This record gives sequence, C-alpha cells and structure tokens, in this order.
Amino acid sequence: MALVSAAVCPHPPLLVPEMAGAAAGELDGLRDACDEAVRRLDGDVLVVVGGDERTWRPDADAAADFRPYGLDLTLGSGRDRLPLSLAIGCWLLRRAEHTPPVQYQAVAFDASPRECLALGERLAGAAERVALLVMGDGAACRDVKAPGYLDERAEPFDEAVARALGAPHGGGRPDVAALAALDPSLAAELRAAGRAAWQVLAGAAGTAPFTAELLAHEAPYGVGYLVASWTRS
Repeated sequence: MALVSAAVCPHPPLLVPEMAGAAAGELDGLRDACDEAVRRLDGDVLVVVGGDERTWRPDADAAADFRPYGLDLTLGSGRDRLPLSLAIGCWLLRRAEHTPPVQYQAVAFDASPRECLALGERLAGAAERVALLVMGDGAACRDVKAPGYLDERAEPFDEAVARALGAPHGGGRPDVAALAALDPSLAAELRAAGRAAWQVLAGAAGTAPFTAELLAHEAPYGVGYLVASWTRS
C-alpha cells in the first residue's frame, strides 16, 4: 500500500472561468497546467487533500457549492459542503472526467507538521495504489495588491516550495524533506494556505522514489500558484 502519483494545484476561485468572467483568459496557462497534472494521476483510489479550518473527512458525495463565490453551480448532492480547496479540486476532476473512486480529506490550516505528516502516511496506506490531488496556494503577500500586502519573505518562500515540488522540465526528484520542514509560523504570516496540504503530501511520499515536474509557478494576483506532478519511480 503506497502513494504512486500526486498532483499539486492551487485553489483560487478564479480558476473556474465562469467566476473569472472577462479575466478568465489571464489564468488559461494555469488551468492548462492543472489539467495536465490531473491527467497524469494514476491510482486505484484518489484522495483530494486541501486546507480548511479543521481536519475532517467529508463524505465521498460531498457537494462543491460555488454560490458563496458568486456562481450558481453545485457539484455533488451530499449534505457535506466541501471547503474551497476541495471544491476546486472537485471541479478540476469533473473537468477532466476523472473516473476512479474519489475521497476527500480536509486538513486544518494550522495543523502541526507532525500531524500533517502522520495524516499523509495514513492516507498512503489506505489502498494498494493511492493517488493524491493536493490543493494549496502559496504566499498571499507577493505584491502590494495581494491579500496580505507585500512581504519580502513571500517570494523566497514560494521559490523554496517550487524547488521542493520539482524541476521545471521534469526528470528530477522532489525534495520531500524540504516540504516536511516548512515553518508553519512563517507560512501563516505569509498566508500560504497550502502549507499543511503540502506536508500531508510529504508524509504520504515518505522515503519512496518519485520523479517530479514543476508545471507552473505564477503569482498573477500577488498570490503564489504552483502546479506539480509526481510519479513514483
């Protein structure tokens, strides 16, 4: 039982073209990268992991409700409502017409690295071949118009995460230890919503060999958006 593939994607609401309106084209490249990362996923069970206010396990039929974000769209019919990170993950999978069984796992934004690593290890042990779709944004302090204004530490933080997730042209190894060592206090100060989810990925990967490719690293609205694909060697 082990992790065999993973995709890392961001979760801005504007990733959904209908919510972006006339600005939808500005994120076409990011959507294409997410589509490619999702397309490469391979496993018997797919778990979508993303941040929320608490750690919990939504039902498999949980609904992705985009009405709070201004779009009259609901995917799924369950009583549970997915947090934004998992809702965007659900949308990406529907867009890709992904068919394997899907599970959802929310992780608290402030979960400790130890908790995240342990959760990842448990998820990787849930089936013979597990795939993860890991949803998380980088620092939200990349320029003066960003949600967290400008913090000079934001770009180096995102650069370090990007290096850990993979090389731009593939063929390299992810730096799992670097993801596991991310500082939760610094990530919180930089409003990096993906820190906990990335550390769940680190826990799921463990010491197994993976090849990794960084498919996108952008900050169009002052928030770091990273896309990566991992495949077990």
